[in-house]
Amino acid sequence: MPEMLFQISWPDGTIEQCYSPSLVIKDYLAVGVAYPLGDFMARSRTALTIASDRVREKYGFGCSRALQQLAKLEAAVDRFGATTATVTVISFQE
Repeated sequence: MPEMLFQISWPDGTIEQCYSPSLVIKDYLAVGVAYPLGDFMARSRTALTIASDRVREKYGFGCSRALQQLAKLEAAVDRFGATTATVTVISFQE
């Protein structure tokens, strides 16, 4: 299963490298796009859940690393509260 790293920029300018066990993340996020926090999380949640499910279909268990990444993103979003801030996707690395 081809894994992928993707780099994002948080509203405070912090750069973070993220993990997906599947290229499906590219179906939900695009390089150079600034997503409102809620939209970014909805897209990330959907993509990382699909990616984990693909691992489950192939190996019989979900991808704990994808779910950990999702939890990390959710915790980071909580830092910014209910703002109109955005998260920008900087790059994909296959």
